[in-house]
Amino acid sequence: MRFSMLTASACALIAVAATSAEAQTTLTIGTVNNSDMIRMQGLTPEFEKAHPDIKVNWVTLEENILRQRVTTDIATGGGQFDVMTIGTYEVPIWAKQEWLKPLDGLGDGYDMDDLIPAIRSALSSDGKLYAAPFYAESVLTLYRKDLFEKAGLTMPEKPTWDFIAEAAEKVTDKDAGIYGICLRGKPGWGENMAFLGNMAREFGANYFDADWKPQFESEGWKKAVTLYVDLMQKYGPPGAASNGFNENLQLFGQGKCGMWMDASVAASFVTDPKQSQVPDKVGFAPAPCGVEGCPNDGFNWLWAWSLAIPNSSQKAEAAQTFISWATSKEYLELVAEKEGWANVPPGTRTSLYENSKYTEAAPFAEATLNAIQHADPSPTDDKPYYGLQFAAIPEFQGIGTAVGQQMAAALSGSATVDQALKQSQAIAEREMSRAGYPK
Repeated sequence: MRFSMLTASACALIAVAATSAEAQTTLTIGTVNNSDMIRMQGLTPEFEKAHPDIKVNWVTLEENILRQRVTTDIATGGGQFDVMTIGTYEVPIWAKQEWLKPLDGLGDGYDMDDLIPAIRSALSSDGKLYAAPFYAESVLTLYRKDLFEKAGLTMPEKPTWDFIAEAAEKVTDKDAGIYGICLRGKPGWGENMAFLGNMAREFGANYFDADWKPQFESEGWKKAVTLYVDLMQKYGPPGAASNGFNENLQLFGQGKCGMWMDASVAASFVTDPKQSQVPDKVGFAPAPCGVEGCPNDGFNWLWAWSLAIPNSSQKAEAAQTFISWATSKEYLELVAEKEGWANVPPGTRTSLYENSKYTEAAPFAEATLNAIQHADPSPTDDKPYYGLQFAAIPEFQGIGTAVGQQMAAALSGSATVDQALKQSQAIAEREMSRAGYPK
């Protein structure tokens, strides 16, 4: 009798455990291998502890590969991911295609009105939020204050590319392993083309003119790419055509770059003593200007790595629970508790920049917010598309990827700048014609 009672109890426990296991929802999240995302993965047990009915399975990929995987999955309705890490390029296009679920279940305490207006707008369509920003960025010029002082240089309030070229030459000391300038070279529409698309704007050019004609052979693009290749070949690190954001982040943190123009999110990592060998030697300035009379708002880009739910996911409720946690004010406080205020994901919430604990800990806070607030991706009279460093049309992903290969060829010396731009123009004209532009 006693044996049977124990057996019955054991069976009951097994049944409860089985029911619990069946009730647990597993979310598959595709994300990029950036430092902020890796930190979020490390904090996932905190989420799972608070939500024992949800388990998180991470798929972490290099940036170009992530973009290929999530684009293929969502276009085919593959259903591989319940949450995708995407950005301000994909959201307006995919929302229009009805490939994303609107985020209408983030909870009463989420405070959507606290999202920085430019970021919230970039991730919305018809007034509905389709992706929640994990971190947002514009572009900054990061430079070594100690190397500038040694070279007798002072970074201007509004640097020009003429000054950047002069500084790159003076700061370079290849015998000491210091390169005057580090810029993205790895091909990809979100890698080297994010930088070069913005640099072309700094010389007065866009991807397309008002009639949707590609502009790669325009004067602005020729000036930008010629200078880019010249600077990198003379003063950049070896193998630059293979370096993207993460590779340059490592080089700068090792003290090997005099200047680096890139995403503002890098600022927290290069000033973190745990991750950088030069944490107290970094200065911040706006992106350089290539035209006379630099505009007051500068030449900024706008990007937000964000979490979205594909329509193919059958786990939308659990997915929104995770997204709400990962992009909340409480998550910022969690990171601050674990890693310090300077290391919280930047650029998404107004309240962060009103928090003295953050602004005192993050010397780059004001520069980052200013750049984001002065980045307007809206179409203009001479730019018919939404976007700054990208053009938010479906065709751009393919064009940007192919043109990025041409730019990498020019940087590595396997093609001249003129050859690369001529080929880029031909690629873009062919693809836009196939797509039926102008529309």
